[in-house]
Amino acid sequence: MRIRRAGDTALLVETGDLATAHRLHTAIRSAGVAGVTDVVPGERTVLVVTDPARCDLDRLAARLPSLPLPQRADDEAPPVEIPVSYGGEDLDEVAELTGLSRAHVIERHASATYTVAYLGFSPGFAYLTGLDPALHVSRRDSPRTAVPKGSVAIAGPYAAVYPSRSPGGWRLIGHSDLALWDVRREPPSLLQPGTRVKFVPEESGRTPGGDRFGPEESR
Repeated sequence: MRIRRAGDTALLVETGDLATAHRLHTAIRSAGVAGVTDVVPGERTVLVVTDPARCDLDRLAARLPSLPLPQRADDEAPPVEIPVSYGGEDLDEVAELTGLSRAHVIERHASATYTVAYLGFSPGFAYLTGLDPALHVSRRDSPRTAVPKGSVAIAGPYAAVYPSRSPGGWRLIGHSDLALWDVRREPPSLLQPGTRVKFVPEESGRTPGGDRFGPEESR
């Protein structure tokens, strides 16, 4: 664990891996350290933001390595289910790139259990780990200037849902009407680091074109 200053009011802790980052994030929040105003986990880091009038950064840096880490970062809560209407603009292209049928792309995407690695890019945008390796495809060569709100997408090892209309270069394979970001909610983001996620096809067992999942499908 490496701890560095991040300006005059924060520490950046390099944990080396995602699991430790989530566990440290949970440990710091559970400890209720005086003067800590925010804890922001990344893929392999945790940013600890403080009120300098109530927290000494040197003392905090000395304390962090001794905090007991929980065995798990989550509380065994059931996964958040995100209903998906599959049939995004890039679904056929993903099928071609992976050598799978449309239905098998959907089946593999919906059968995995995901974990929120971290939030970034835009408010409520959660980077989800757990995507089937067979679906690891690159971003589009030319990003879209406007991706519709609710677009379900994949890129590299990650899956995500766009919480608002924004530019983006991920491959779009479906859409969800679930509100992932709502300023009237506390917290506004439905998904938090460490949250488990399941995608649920709105028409279980069928692709948007009506094909059932099965071993003999063609694209």
